Amino acid sequence: MTAAKGPPRGPDVTPKVAWLLAATFVVAVAGLIYELIAATISSYLLGDSVRQFSFVIGVFLTAMGVGAYVSRYVGDALSGFVRAQMALGVVGGALGPVLFFSYAWYGAVGLPLYGGLVVIGILSGMEIPLITRVMKEIGAAEFRFENVLTADYVGALAASLAFPLLIIPNLSLMAASLAFGTLNLLVAGFSLWLFRDRLPAVYWAPWGVFLAAGLLALGGAERLVGVVDARLFEDEVILSETTPYQSIVLTRFDDRYRLFLDHSIQFDSLDEHRYHEALVHPAMGLAPRVADVLVLGGGDGMAVREVLRHPGVERVRLVDLDPRVTELFSQNPDLVALNAGALTDPRVEIVNADAWAFLAGDDGIYDVIIADLPDPKSIALSKLYSIEFYAMMAERLSGAGIFVTQAGSPTFAPGAFWTVEATLAATRNPLAPGEGLGTLPYHVYVPSFGDWGFVLAAPMLPAEGRVPALPEGLRHLTPEVWAASRAFGPDQGPREVEVNSIQGHPLVAEYERGWGFWFR
Repeated sequence: MTAAKGPPRGPDVTPKVAWLLAATFVVAVAGLIYELIAATISSYLLGDSVRQFSFVIGVFLTAMGVGAYVSRYVGDALSGFVRAQMALGVVGGALGPVLFFSYAWYGAVGLPLYGGLVVIGILSGMEIPLITRVMKEIGAAEFRFENVLTADYVGALAASLAFPLLIIPNLSLMAASLAFGTLNLLVAGFSLWLFRDRLPAVYWAPWGVFLAAGLLALGGAERLVGVVDARLFEDEVILSETTPYQSIVLTRFDDRYRLFLDHSIQFDSLDEHRYHEALVHPAMGLAPRVADVLVLGGGDGMAVREVLRHPGVERVRLVDLDPRVTELFSQNPDLVALNAGALTDPRVEIVNADAWAFLAGDDGIYDVIIADLPDPKSIALSKLYSIEFYAMMAERLSGAGIFVTQAGSPTFAPGAFWTVEATLAATRNPLAPGEGLGTLPYHVYVPSFGDWGFVLAAPMLPAEGRVPALPEGLRHLTPEVWAASRAFGPDQGPREVEVNSIQGHPLVAEYERGWGFWFR
């Protein structure tokens, strides 16, 4: 009986199988990194990180399914794999630069974002079926499909860990995209060399061109970032970084500084005193005791600077998520000058933590709590304006303590502003079971933001009409300005809104509805 013939096997099969499994790992890393880059950039530029990550993941996985199906029509699996890697190197590498340039020049990223995701997803979905076919074709002994899947899943784990811990702290999103595009091209190049007996030499020329272009772009990534920043920001960009938490951009024009987090302005040194005086001094001036103060957010130190104007302050605890922000504003001489060295004052303790996690684990009692948090434009931020968060905050207030939060614009997003007020009013009063907190809404004009609102809340609200005790040297807030700040026009005034909760987040919808109406 003649032995059955199987696929040809040779002494070079083992290293080729090892390489194909290694390539599976590498391309899985690159594919997930592209997905994370797309989701991160879209959340930076479009806001609402939960929605953007959800959309990106859904589109990407669907496209991978399409790619897996389409792979059956690829005649030569090895040639198809190499071509897919070259295409991924080009499209994936260009993803970051294209998204940023599209936003900077045209103000839109939808088409390149989802178009790029579909192409990258299809190409990524083709990889495992093609690699599986190649391994069978070369006669891999003891071939098991689960080995390929294991390498793919381990690669996904490595990417998910490396992205926040290694890639974001050390590379810009644009550079990361180009770096992993280069990695796909290197996978294609090594595959061309290892399987040179089975692949036509004609592939080497386009591969060399793509690799040279990718390396050239990667080498000039910081210059590309500078070009985009110059287009996005009207003043000179003196700092541009991406941390695991956000993008940080600082601009300067003469002695004027502006801070942007995730491309949203946080302050303009020309008028930030209006915002910070209004945020801090009503609560500090109405509280009977200000020895212990908690500031949530405000890593730039401006709110702390205003807090320290009050002579009764003994301890200030600043809780800000991003250590890079507090580091910059406590060490950079130009930025330290803006907050008058507030973050290096011996009375100030800096805690780099999530505000929710901090309150949940804190057992301190504070006379004043000041929330200088980002706008509730996403579910992740909306929870810091929820009744659950405010309930934890109320437990940390002393009996006569006062809480104040920035609450957005009663002109541009009145529904969102009054949702914050209604949520505080519905928060359980620890001194009066069955009742809510007393609230006092007010607003001032800040040229950089427009009409901007705040809500003061307390278990025992100070008497109506009481004037805060204001420190000397304020540049905007006076007793007269304070009196005027509590008046709202008919188009800004109270309205029927829902209480914001982590179960529903109506605040996000109100925020988007308001700002979308004015700036569609």
